[in-house]
Amino acid sequence: MSKIVVLYHSGYGHTKKVAEAVAGAAGAQLIAIDAEGNITEADWASLAAADGVIFGTPTYMGGPSWQFKKVADASSKPWYAQVWKDKIAAGFTNSATLNGDKQGTIQYLHTLSQQHGMIWVGMGLKAPNHKAATRDEVNNLGGYAGLITQTPSDASAEEMVPGDLATARHFGERVKAVVDRWAGNR
Repeated sequence: MSKIVVLYHSGYGHTKKVAEAVAGAAGAQLIAIDAEGNITEADWASLAAADGVIFGTPTYMGGPSWQFKKVADASSKPWYAQVWKDKIAAGFTNSATLNGDKQGTIQYLHTLSQQHGMIWVGMGLKAPNHKAATRDEVNNLGGYAGLITQTPSDASAEEMVPGDLATARHFGERVKAVVDRWAGNR
């Protein structure tokens, strides 16, 4: 059986809600980066043992949170030993605005995966780009390279758009299917 880890930071609970939806659909272990940008040695061991890693971070000022970046920078030890090479990788982000330059964060997560020699998985899902489309539809924001979600800054995590959470579940299912196929667990 394949092992997937969702490594994420959440500043206000919105990205955590997305991480939980992704992890639930992927059957993945959640690893939360704390407010100081740290994870435990056991968390590093889980990442090393995983077949797939899904990165998640809010988009702040056009990029990942500093807490996520601190862990990414600390991944230079696994990078040097090529511990994550050939693992499946994917990523997601949430921001307060519909655009919010989330693509910059997804590109950062993709670049991080490529630095580690990982295999990147995108959404694999078309966007509903017709006049009748609503925010409650799957992939309503039109992410292709990774999962993007949006929550107004004055909304709680419980007020997230159902379409975004449905998209997160689809994303988790897709990554799990790719990891299972890649790891030979079909």
